[in-house]
Amino acid sequence: MRTAEPVGDDDGRRATTAAWAEVSPEAARRLLVAAVEAFAERGYHATTTRDIAGRAGMSPAALYIHYKTKEELLHRISRIGHDRALAVLRKAEAGGGTSAQRLADVVRSFVRWHAEQHTTARVVQYELDALGPEHRPEILELRRQSDAVVRRILEDGVRDGEFDVPDVGGTTLAVLSLCVDVARWFDEAGRRSPDEVGDLYADLVLRMVGARA
Repeated sequence: MRTAEPVGDDDGRRATTAAWAEVSPEAARRLLVAAVEAFAERGYHATTTRDIAGRAGMSPAALYIHYKTKEELLHRISRIGHDRALAVLRKAEAGGGTSAQRLADVVRSFVRWHAEQHTTARVVQYELDALGPEHRPEILELRRQSDAVVRRILEDGVRDGEFDVPDVGGTTLAVLSLCVDVARWFDEAGRRSPDEVGDLYADLVLRMVGARA
C-alpha cells in the first residue's frame, strides 16, 4: 500500500470543503477547512494558528473570533467527524440481514467513508492524543460507541455459529483498525475507488472472522 500524498490539491480541497458545508459562518468554515488540511499534512503539534489563518486567507487574529484556541478547533473537527463516523456505522448496522451481511455492510461503509473523507478522517482518527482533558473523554465515549457496533455484530455471529472468533474484543479492535488505516494511505489517483476498497475490505474481514459461506 502506498503512503499518503501531501494533501491540499484541488480535488482534495473541494472534498474537504464540501464535507464541512454546514459549518457557519463562512469564515469559521474556511478556518476549519484550513485546519483540517494543515493538521492532516503537518500534524497538530507542528501546525500553528498562523499556518491555519494563512491557509484560510485571513489574519491570525481572525481565528480567535471563532475559536478560542487551536485545541478548540481540533475538538470541533474531532466531534463532528466522530459523530459522522458513528452515524455511518449505525446506519449500516441497521440494514439487517445475517451477522455476516451486517458485518460486511458495516465494514464496506466505514471503509468507504474513510477513503472518501481521508483528509478529514486522518485528523479525526490520529490526533486524539492532542485533545485536552476537557474534551478527550467525550471523544473516547464516541469511539466506545463505534466499537460497540462492531462488537455486537461479532457477538451475534459467534452466538449463531456464523463466526469463529475466540477473542471478540481483540477482533473488534482489529476490524476497526483495518478500516481506519485507509485514511492514512488512500489516494484519489490510486487504482482503486472507495467502493472497490470497501468491497475488498469487507471480503477480507469476513475471511478474518471465519464467516461461513
